[in-house]
Amino acid sequence: MTLKQRLQKRKSNKFTTICVHLKSKASAPGKVILFGEHFVVYGVKAILCSINKRITVTAEKINERKISIQSNIGSLELEPNQPIIEIDSPLKPFYYLANKVLQNEESGIKIQVESQIPTGVGLGSSSACCVAGAAAISKLFSEPSKEEILEMAIEAEKTIFQNTSGADCTVCTFGGIMEYDKENGFSKIESEPNFHLVIANSNIEHSTEKIVKEVKFFKEKNENVFSNLCDKELELINDVLELLKKNKIKKLGEKIKQNQKYLETIGISNEKMRKMIHVGNEISFGTKITGAGGGGCIFALTDDTNLEGTLNQFKEKNYECFSVKIDFQGLNTF
Repeated sequence: MTLKQRLQKRKSNKFTTICVHLKSKASAPGKVILFGEHFVVYGVKAILCSINKRITVTAEKINERKISIQSNIGSLELEPNQPIIEIDSPLKPFYYLANKVLQNEESGIKIQVESQIPTGVGLGSSSACCVAGAAAISKLFSEPSKEEILEMAIEAEKTIFQNTSGADCTVCTFGGIMEYDKENGFSKIESEPNFHLVIANSNIEHSTEKIVKEVKFFKEKNENVFSNLCDKELELINDVLELLKKNKIKKLGEKIKQNQKYLETIGISNEKMRKMIHVGNEISFGTKITGAGGGGCIFALTDDTNLEGTLNQFKEKNYECFSVKIDFQGLNTF
């Protein structure tokens, strides 16, 4: 039974409106795009992984008929049933989720958001918020499956990113590494390679929408070049899938450097990011942009032998950085 059917069933029977929990908590990991950003828009696979930096959402049923949201990026407090299109806040996915489950209730919801993930830098902060929020909020009134939580999370994310593919929410829900393409959706990669990623933040603000449009413009002006790049990226990703199975970290680093050259060609880098990538490449196995580019973050691939050296290299140049590993757990409710 879907979550929507459960809500309808509860509406038809007033005795089933007793909530499952007065308070619930859920956490979801952020994510990194390892390979395939931008090319995925044109049918090439992308490879993503969840990371061990998390968003934790606590939801509590309250008697007052309101939706109250507190987070490190601000707060929002509104009565239910406000038009979502009129809400100008990055917290509106939480409002959307809370309003959805309160349709047949006389109560309200208080939501607290705690984050280990920087916002707006391509590390899946919004997707992790939507997944953890969907889990914590819906658990007040039902016991949804991960699939139902994912469905709600993607709906919520569309309130801020209308054209979301759902890939980020999917990897934040199920954890680990996955491959994704527009035609076939996502597929979990079962291997568990043992590497670290050093994430360095350029602190350059960027607009994903603007950069996607610029890549599209590049494609239209350079059809043959772009088509050739897509073929090369597909070949590279097929090689990467084999290397992941065999835990060949140094060879993965070579593929990362190669992928970065393709991203340079389509114009999503800049001088500061090139300098950061040069710093990363001095000690790590390979460094590249992750996400839309034009700003945001890069990552450097390391293992235990060069993790500290890579971190120190960035810190010496005064770059904001931290290390992560792949999170294989995904969504956690407690």
